[in-house]
Amino acid sequence: MGLVARSERGAVEPAGKRRPQRPGARRSERARRATRPPRADPPATRETTVTASDGVRLHVTEAGPRDAALTLVFVHGFCMTADAWRFQRRDLADLGRTVCYDQRAHGRSGPSDVEHCTIAQLADDLHRVLDDRVPTGPVVLIGHSMGGMTILGLAETHPELFGDRIIAVALLSTSAGELTRLAFGLPATVTAAARRVLPGVAVGMQHAPSLLERIRWRGSTLSRALTRRLGFGATQVPEPVVDSLEEMIASTPIPVVGAFLPTLLDHDRLAAAGVLRDVPTLLLVGDADVMTPLEHSRTLAEALPKAELSVEQGAGHAVILERPHEVSTRIRELIARARPARRACRPRTKPTLRTPTAGRASARARTHRTSTPTPPAGRGPGADSAA
Repeated sequence: MGLVARSERGAVEPAGKRRPQRPGARRSERARRATRPPRADPPATRETTVTASDGVRLHVTEAGPRDAALTLVFVHGFCMTADAWRFQRRDLADLGRTVCYDQRAHGRSGPSDVEHCTIAQLADDLHRVLDDRVPTGPVVLIGHSMGGMTILGLAETHPELFGDRIIAVALLSTSAGELTRLAFGLPATVTAAARRVLPGVAVGMQHAPSLLERIRWRGSTLSRALTRRLGFGATQVPEPVVDSLEEMIASTPIPVVGAFLPTLLDHDRLAAAGVLRDVPTLLLVGDADVMTPLEHSRTLAEALPKAELSVEQGAGHAVILERPHEVSTRIRELIARARPARRACRPRTKPTLRTPTAGRASARARTHRTSTPTPPAGRGPGADSAA
């Protein structure tokens, strides 16, 4: 059966389709590209696909030695792609192999039936990626926003993997539930009205997306303002970084947005977070995040008393792009804590995804940390934007 963008045929298409620029857009795509600095050479990558349980083909990008002692698996968020991890993949390449993939209906992965645009299915997709691309050896899972929810979904369905196989978890700008209570930084009266109409908006996005597509032309003043408001905080983010986020969001078709909204609003996996209780865990969030505000990470921290809660002052939701060095540093510290714990609790048999063994690694997680952006000498946000 053919899969098309509109939901009348039951499927939604991924990002990555080019749309014409609206005449009169604030900045042309050509002008933007001309202002972008050259990017540093990223680690050599290998591209492949993994077939999900319902046949959707997931695009996977790997870097580093296939026989590395450790594999870092990155799971991106809603309306983003695996490209959102470019800074962390570069900064952490020395730790082992990196595996990034585009979530279904995002980036270069295949379209999905609407009924499979759920956190439960995303968790199953992650399990397929692990089973196919990292069948053995220790893994660190790193999820941002919806990617963090995907990891919690995996903990709910496959708790046996956490501890022996998955030795550490980083949950960045994410939530265990109650997203229907979001205020988006708006007055309470406005958000209360918005919550009442959200279910209808989600249906409209799937069935009649053309009007919304016209409204949100990439490059427009409105698109730019929304990207900055919802994605970033107080940091003076380089224009190329804003460009990259705006492009990812604008390339996500409206039907895809509408298809995933219900599962994000219904998401409730606080109980599943308990699976991570003895797994070294990092909770990182910006205190200016209006999409998954600080209280959502604090709720997770209460469920995971051993986890480290790291708060980036003034950072917004796209903290992995806004504060790339700080995020990479916290992840590196997480892995340093997890490795001694794994040596102390090494199992007698070598576990795999197909034959998991019981057991949990334990580690002393650090207490709440609040940090401000302090780039090392010779590296600032501008340097990161060239990556």
